[in-house]
Amino acid sequence: MRNRATAKHHPHDDAPDTAEDFRRLAALPPGPQRDALRAQIVEAWLPMADRLAGRFRSRGESFEDLRQVAALGLVKAVDRYDPERGNAFESYAVPTVTGEIKRHFRDHMWTLHVPRRVQDLRNRVRFACQDLSQTVSGRRPTVTEIAEHAQLSEAEVREGLEALESFTALSLDAEMPGSEDGYSLSDALGVVDPALDTVVDREAVKPRLAALPERERAILYMRFFGDMTQSRIAEQLGISQMHVSRLINRCCDRLREQVLKDAA
Repeated sequence: MRNRATAKHHPHDDAPDTAEDFRRLAALPPGPQRDALRAQIVEAWLPMADRLAGRFRSRGESFEDLRQVAALGLVKAVDRYDPERGNAFESYAVPTVTGEIKRHFRDHMWTLHVPRRVQDLRNRVRFACQDLSQTVSGRRPTVTEIAEHAQLSEAEVREGLEALESFTALSLDAEMPGSEDGYSLSDALGVVDPALDTVVDREAVKPRLAALPERERAILYMRFFGDMTQSRIAEQLGISQMHVSRLINRCCDRLREQVLKDAA
């Protein structure tokens, strides 16, 4: 173990001295002995990985999941570290573990798939807002100020600001702000208007209706738009109800055939 004089200058007070272990690990061939030493090194550095995970615990992910992601990053760092380069393991492990955690947020924490470019814009805008909040008081930084600070265009800043509000999706059952009667977001969404199909059908049949003889056109209007019975139509036109029925059926069959032919 390292002495107190050395340890007090270390960024992590309980950081283990594994330099010799890494040299032995690099010299060992694959096998049980190497696996055991590798596991020993990983276990020794797990407290550091846990502390790095703790920096991200307020971002909506459970701490246990973050610890697992950090441990995975630590294992990758142990496997990739080369002691012959002369750098301390910690200087290599910290960015490796941190990068693994950030990658987890990027790839798994967004409710919807968001392009990597938009995720990067979100992060740059968020960091710029944090920096500017220390220099502007009593207000939020403007889009222009954020753009100048982050070296982005104003359009990119607006896109990043939208992404800041899009990390998680809002449930359709969520109650609307200010609602006292349980009015939810789903209640405010529109639905497909069933009358749209009727509009399409009417537009399709309109030119064919116009081409009908005047009497047949009048009969169809009285029946389907005036909601008149066949007996009343027959009485108004001075013909039998049976004749009205035959005319309606014949016109409807002809119109249906013509409209379907046009659609084909």
